[in-house]
Amino acid sequence: MTQPVAVVTGASSGIGAATARRLAAEGFDVIAAARRLDRLEQLASEAGVRPFELDVTDDASVAALAAEVPECAVLVNNAGGARGLAPATETEIEDWRWMYEVNVLGSVRMVQALLPAMLKFGRGHVVNITSVAGHGVYEGGSGYTAAKHAQHALSDTLRLELNGRPVRVTEIAPGMVRTEEFSLNRLGDASRADAVYEGVAEPLVAEDIADCVAFAVTRPPHVDVDLLVVRPIAQAASYKVHREPRK
Repeated sequence: MTQPVAVVTGASSGIGAATARRLAAEGFDVIAAARRLDRLEQLASEAGVRPFELDVTDDASVAALAAEVPECAVLVNNAGGARGLAPATETEIEDWRWMYEVNVLGSVRMVQALLPAMLKFGRGHVVNITSVAGHGVYEGGSGYTAAKHAQHALSDTLRLELNGRPVRVTEIAPGMVRTEEFSLNRLGDASRADAVYEGVAEPLVAEDIADCVAFAVTRPPHVDVDLLVVRPIAQAASYKVHREPRK
């Protein structure tokens, strides 16, 4: 049998790269898509995935990927990110625009582009990687929480609108995940990024979220995992994290 195709966006690092590796191990023909082709090519040599240079904020780029995927079983909308920690009254509007464009509109573009390929395959599964920031708010996170709330709303709306078609919609909302780039990209400083995880014995890692994706997409076709909220045991909420005292 031909391997079912899974498309993973934001696959050049972190959760996306871990998910691409895991789905390849599960038997999917994985298209690992992101802007940094050099990293994707390295991932391809390690995990046997297919690299594809993609910018989810660009209509033409998304259309080019869709043209290469006549049939699709799984779409993992992982491309996204956060910028800044300024209060809402001081935050940069351009940061809000970027976060909405990549987290929300990027997901919409990908679903619109690949839904026909899912229907041609006979069934499909949209997995949106959101955040606990889509289910609560915290000081300094107004732009990011707004974008992730919108992505959460997209997931719920898609589930309603696709009802009756053989397409599942899963939202996976991670809490604190230590990856090599997320906090660094948000804060722009390695020491500030490291401080986010200071004293936390075991934050989640990218492979923990990839494990959740694999669980959801390998359930029987009639089973839809609507929502998985996943936190490390040290994190009770976005604003409540147990940290071990310095020794």
